[in-house]
Amino acid sequence: MDNYENAIEVRGLTKRYRGFTLDSVTFDVPRGSIMGFVGQNGAGKTTTIRSILNIIKADEGEIRVFGLDHIKDETEIKKRIAPVFDELPFHDVFKPGDISHIFAGLYENWDEQVFRGWLDRLELPLGKRIGDYSKGMKMKLQIACALSHKAELLIMDEPTTGLDPVVRDEVLHIFMEYLQSGEASILMSSHITSDLEKIADSITFIDSGRILITGSKDDILDRHGIVKCGEESLACIDRSSIVSVRENPYGCEVMVNDRRRAAADHPDLIVDPADIDDIMLYYVHEGEEKWS
Repeated sequence: MDNYENAIEVRGLTKRYRGFTLDSVTFDVPRGSIMGFVGQNGAGKTTTIRSILNIIKADEGEIRVFGLDHIKDETEIKKRIAPVFDELPFHDVFKPGDISHIFAGLYENWDEQVFRGWLDRLELPLGKRIGDYSKGMKMKLQIACALSHKAELLIMDEPTTGLDPVVRDEVLHIFMEYLQSGEASILMSSHITSDLEKIADSITFIDSGRILITGSKDDILDRHGIVKCGEESLACIDRSSIVSVRENPYGCEVMVNDRRRAAADHPDLIVDPADIDDIMLYYVHEGEEKWS
């Protein structure tokens, strides 16, 4: 068994483009877990993922996958991972049998019987051209491919975007099943935070190329809260605990990074729990005096 604690380790990843910089991105994906990689469109999620896959060359930083250098050990790493993108990277004239033939030449662990089993389970017709597949069917085909060569890590860029709720729920269930061995891991970028609230173990928020917060999902949700108050009460809240302040017609909504302390210090105020959408929204406005 390989001796590594994190499936992915990213340290100081920087990539500069005209008008955008991925700025010293640092986070870990613990082995045997799902990390949700969250941010607005254009925040830097795809650039980070493509850097991990060595599709684009980083300007600075270090990336390790399974404890291996993502450039020096790229061939070994790519035998053991499966990328899943929001668009199917196969020509529309192919049929699943054609794709199986291609993958059998790429992966020494490709298992045709397992692949056929996934096609049956996911109700994907073997003799139909993938150009005639729906978006949901195309995504399920990518997942069938990913799970048919014993991949130890799935790296997914917006895999549930555009899927109807029934297909999304089916896909999320497959991901949870995939993790049951305790050794497999997933990095999943998405802006559908409700999906990540269901399945993610940890969350990393990125905005404008910078990591705003990263860590255990349960810990992040447990720590943060929203205080509803007026201007007079706002002045009494410890500034160091405030993420940002949202104005509304009735006063303020204040996100704090220690909701239990806020509740203890201000028993007269309401401190509501925050969800992932709330946390992402308030951190995007961190550093502003007030926003609405």
